[in-house]
Amino acid sequence: MPANSAFSTEFWRGFRVRASIFFNPNHNGMKCIVLDSTHSDGIAYTELREPEPGPKEVKVRIHAAALNHRDQWCREQKYPNLKDGVILGSDGAGEVVDIGSKVDKSWIGKQVLINPALNWGDNQSAQQPDFRILGMPDHGTFAEYCCVPADRVHQIPAHLDSVHAAALPLAGLTAYRALFYQGQIKKGDRLLVTGFGGGVAQLAVQFALASGARVAVSSGSGWKLEKALEMGVEAGYFYHSESWVEEAKGNSDGFDLIIDSAMGSTINDLLELVRPGGSIVVYGATLGTMKEVNARNLFWKQVRLQGSTMGSDRDFEQMLDLVSHDSIQPTIDRVFSLSEATRAFDKMEKTEQLGKLVLQI
Repeated sequence: MPANSAFSTEFWRGFRVRASIFFNPNHNGMKCIVLDSTHSDGIAYTELREPEPGPKEVKVRIHAAALNHRDQWCREQKYPNLKDGVILGSDGAGEVVDIGSKVDKSWIGKQVLINPALNWGDNQSAQQPDFRILGMPDHGTFAEYCCVPADRVHQIPAHLDSVHAAALPLAGLTAYRALFYQGQIKKGDRLLVTGFGGGVAQLAVQFALASGARVAVSSGSGWKLEKALEMGVEAGYFYHSESWVEEAKGNSDGFDLIIDSAMGSTINDLLELVRPGGSIVVYGATLGTMKEVNARNLFWKQVRLQGSTMGSDRDFEQMLDLVSHDSIQPTIDRVFSLSEATRAFDKMEKTEQLGKLVLQI
């Protein structure tokens, strides 16, 4: 077989990813889930060497780790700067079992969750250029152990176990910043959360209800709308219906704030529904970029269209305060073992879940 053949290239690429399983001289191996573009699943359940903490790091024995859409996008090769062999996972909770030389020893033995936002910087309004999220390109939480800077760990709120704590960081931070920093939500405001069912959306609903807002949701699943009503929202709209916008307009005189993760052509529906002077905060674009915008609705209604992603360290701390004060508990759809990660990814791909999918390790 010629050395430059497609087969040879693919073989050796896959070989390098898996080499640690067969030739790892360190007996302290750990199970983990890595990105593997050569595998039919796009990911691999494998074994790598246990990490050791740097001087300013802590080593966390991961008890639970939650999936996010970015993990699935990495699996589908739809995320930038991908690299095979990187451990996926941004959300994690567990116990600090080791520390670096410059870390306070009191962290040893504490039950913690991890803030996956790395290098946000000092500017509250936006992240700095070298901002990144744990789990790509840095090794993440889908592993038995994870080392992170000591300032990334926080004690788990007293009312949460490790499974629910693991479901909180990325989704909770994103929801909190979109609602409170960007959306400036306050008691009595009318809020619409689109795409109810995902981790960010269900936490945004809980945070908004705790703040005294009047909440409505949209979803493509009837049973998810029923769950939202059980949580205390005032109305739910089935967005596959051609009349859902008119129905929503008939039930209110508009929304003060809309939190959206879809974007695409649906932005014009939201411009119909937002009140004059209201805000639309977008934290994702699952339907792609917007191609046409009803500019008149945008400027004549004096709408604020604001992007948002993740959040600062201050946002994270304030989010934890809210969660603790109101005993908020993330909704868990299902818990899988680490070896069942492919099943969890497949379920996320089908958008069948209500709330978070968690790997228990």
